[in-house]
Amino acid sequence: MLLLRGYVHSEFLADHRVRPPATTGAVPAKVLSGGPVLDARGSEPVSHRVPDRKIVLTFDDGPDPEWTPKILDKLARHDAHAVFFVTGTMTARHPELVRRMVDEGHEVGLHTFNHPDLSYQSPGRIQRELAQSQLALAGAAGVRTSLFRPPYSSTADALDDESWPVVREVASRGYITAFIDTDSEDWARPGVDEIVRRAMPQQGKGAIVLMHDSGGDRSQTVAALDRMIPRLQAQGYEFPRLTEALGAPGPHSAVHGAQLWKSKAFVAAVGVSENVTGVLVWALVLAGGLVIARFALMLVLSAVHAGRARRRFRDTGSGGAPPQVTEPVTVLVPAFDERECIANTVYSLAASDHPLEVIVIDDGSTDGTARIVESLGLPGVRVLRQPNSGKPVALNHGLQHASHELIVMMDGDTVFEPSTVRELVQPFADPRVGAVAGNAKVGNRQRLVGAWQHIEYVMGFNLDRRMYDVLRCMPTIPGAVGAFRRSALWRVGGMSDDTLAEDTDVTMALHRDGWQVVYAERARAWTEAPQNVRQLWSQRYRWSYGTMQAIWKHRRAVVERGPSGHFGRVGLPLLSLFTVFAPLLAPLIDVFLVYGLVFGPTLRTAGAWLAVLAVQGLCAAYAFRLDKERMTPLLTLPLQQLWYRQLMYMVLMQSWITALTGGRLRWQKLRRTGQLGAAPAGAPAVPYAGAPSGTPPGEPLTSPHGPSAVHAGSGAEPHHRTTDSERAAT
Repeated sequence: MLLLRGYVHSEFLADHRVRPPATTGAVPAKVLSGGPVLDARGSEPVSHRVPDRKIVLTFDDGPDPEWTPKILDKLARHDAHAVFFVTGTMTARHPELVRRMVDEGHEVGLHTFNHPDLSYQSPGRIQRELAQSQLALAGAAGVRTSLFRPPYSSTADALDDESWPVVREVASRGYITAFIDTDSEDWARPGVDEIVRRAMPQQGKGAIVLMHDSGGDRSQTVAALDRMIPRLQAQGYEFPRLTEALGAPGPHSAVHGAQLWKSKAFVAAVGVSENVTGVLVWALVLAGGLVIARFALMLVLSAVHAGRARRRFRDTGSGGAPPQVTEPVTVLVPAFDERECIANTVYSLAASDHPLEVIVIDDGSTDGTARIVESLGLPGVRVLRQPNSGKPVALNHGLQHASHELIVMMDGDTVFEPSTVRELVQPFADPRVGAVAGNAKVGNRQRLVGAWQHIEYVMGFNLDRRMYDVLRCMPTIPGAVGAFRRSALWRVGGMSDDTLAEDTDVTMALHRDGWQVVYAERARAWTEAPQNVRQLWSQRYRWSYGTMQAIWKHRRAVVERGPSGHFGRVGLPLLSLFTVFAPLLAPLIDVFLVYGLVFGPTLRTAGAWLAVLAVQGLCAAYAFRLDKERMTPLLTLPLQQLWYRQLMYMVLMQSWITALTGGRLRWQKLRRTGQLGAAPAGAPAVPYAGAPSGTPPGEPLTSPHGPSAVHAGSGAEPHHRTTDSERAAT
């Protein structure tokens, strides 16, 4: 639609060159001295003059939606006719005006499609200009015409060796060429009196008068008609059509059948492109507004969050902070075929500076994941085995065997720092807090795809979490690093498999149950991000579709009261707007970038895009500063915007298609490499302290461990405490 609109607006393929006069040696003398109407269709050209006391008014370059109707009104008022030499571009854009011309008895001639100087063009281009103009005319009024006027032409004696071949080429295709006798030069807007003076014919002679109904302000032309026509009519002049004045057959012939429908389809497509482009422009403005609004909101609220965090840190040192949480924690690690990563994951937990027990739930692994954990022989680490049933079932299984009230959940491809668990559970000093989101980092960022995810995580997900924390509507506890009250989880039915984003689902459920969900930016975890496009697509597709499912599942929160209503009227709209709907419009920024660079004001387009990139860069730099990250990866930000972002658009579109068609998404296991290491001294693993940093998806982050399966939660907190013998049996 943009290309079609650009074509009919002469934004590209237009040629505004005008050739200077050339020699006239090839032009027959009788043509140069003949009349303004030239019929060169035969072997010998024939010229015609308009009879005395007859004026043929001609209007070039239209139709124009403002001035053509006014000119038609003046002609009707004075009972005069005219010939309108229309361009194909304007005809396709304003077909109703061409229909009115024909219906009111005026003649229509062609003035090419894009208004180029045809002496510069090849025969093929001339043919296309004529054919496309006829196509537009047939679609607008259902007729063809045999009249033609070349752009930038004037009187017949102005023909030269460059323009004469054009006349012959056009005549070979069945057209009669109409030049002029007098030129009103109304395009220069010299004043109404001067337009009338220049247009007047010699005493009693007939004439073809050139005027314009498009191309600028034609108010003087309209006013000139009110003076010129009555004055000449008083002198006995008539204002007939051209063929009527020459006593020749009319130029119009009806178009029927497939050609008519083809023409109507073209004009209809142009009409759609006009409307669609207008909508796209407004959508672009909306998208740009949403992008800027989101960045502004993230920056302001992230600054507020950072200020609060600094005050809490100072209060801790002065004894004014809430009491430290020191009670033991149960860490649940669901694992499915994680042999490359699981040892480093468990070693990192063993190095924790907070008391904890570790429960690894092996979800039917086929690669010996459970045996690897058991072979480590680490104290406080247990393994539960279950048939492959999916991550929600595995987590509920682990919950039933947890010994402590505070539950930390992490993925089997993630490693914690020694302080991660301690930092993660400190917000539970407030009894209103039901869950805490940690700060996950991309560890494998050496490759470009990993670096781009690192930027996305730090800039988007963590700034988002800070924003949502201040607004008290955190939508997601990331699966890689999150903590919960066990009692709060059982109150909402445990982990649900209703969606592919079980972490987003349960977080929304906690909000609706009245619990606060907060962000602990100092609770860092290192996760292994997808390393190629296929794995990245699979992961983000699940996140995106899972988010849509969770939003739909909890949509009633919008009309509920209390904490649920707050989340429904603040959190759900923000998540829907910035995660589900706004990204649908964001591609317009890139579409108009390409369009503007190729067809539009190149420098202005590039400047606007660079301005948006600069805003994103400032946000990213601020986010990196908050997370104490090196700025080097931001050098790849422009490339990320041009390539990586397009991939995310396509993922979102596929998610929308899946949601709208009711399709079901198949789970796919991401292949891990075990590049991230974390271990106590002497253990055979790469130390996590040397790993780079990043953050996990704050949008629907789901673990790649197993497909969704039948929900195993009890729906209420169990009162039975598992005995040692039962644990041993398990």
